[in-house]
Amino acid sequence: MKYPYGYFSIFLLTGMLGLLSGCSKPKVEDRGISQSNLNADFTITPVAGSANRFVITANDSSYIASKWDLGDGGGAVFGRHRQEIFLPDAGNYSITHLAIGKGGTSVSSSKPLNVATTDLAAGNLVQGGKFQSAADDAKWTRFTIGNPAVVWTMANGKLTATGGSWGHSGVYQAIQVQANKDYRFGMLVSGSGATDTWFEVYFGTIQPTQNTDYSNGGVQIALNTWTGCGNTAFNGNINTIGCAGALVGKVGKIRFAQSGTIYLVIKSGGANLGTSGISIGNVELRGI
Repeated sequence: MKYPYGYFSIFLLTGMLGLLSGCSKPKVEDRGISQSNLNADFTITPVAGSANRFVITANDSSYIASKWDLGDGGGAVFGRHRQEIFLPDAGNYSITHLAIGKGGTSVSSSKPLNVATTDLAAGNLVQGGKFQSAADDAKWTRFTIGNPAVVWTMANGKLTATGGSWGHSGVYQAIQVQANKDYRFGMLVSGSGATDTWFEVYFGTIQPTQNTDYSNGGVQIALNTWTGCGNTAFNGNINTIGCAGALVGKVGKIRFAQSGTIYLVIKSGGANLGTSGISIGNVELRGI
């Protein structure tokens, strides 16, 4: 049966109006939880038998997603409303929960968490390696080797050696390790480019002394402008940038023959360490 054009036009118009009605803007309650109704509050519960494991539980799960920042420098990541976390390093953390609702609404909540001890199997044995505070700086001992023209200062999450004029100095700290256990060393290193300069890392069994050069245990990883690294601007892990020492090509993997105290020694010297000096940050020695 054929319909006259008039009837067809009315039919088409009615259908279009119905379609437009179905696509109309939804009510506020249909678009999800409003900002005022989101609740990002949460609890932190220690896991029995572990000083480094905790359960974080959101008080309300009536939203789309949880995003957690553990305050360990790893940044925020999506996770579950309730999950177990592992913080191997002793320190004070700020745990932040971002609750994300429908329509992109979000609200956050933060709680402090103190981790009293470092997990010896996986924790960072280097203390103060993030250089965030005077307490971090106090974990390191400075020593001068002859000419004091190279100076170490801490600022903005870095410890920086500046100067030159054939000065020579370093920093160190004592660390407890286990024999025949695999560890991985790493640290961020950056600079604008140096001239006639060395920058070396040692793990020795002898404590450094003032006005005395240090070579115990041999160079483990180093920048050396004569060997070919550190001449131009650099920024990255010393395991990748370093071009001298026993750990070249080993991605920081190291093992110690004896249990007990070793000294992590970082020293630098030369003609000119560059306009911005040589900076280190996020220094780590972890069991693997």
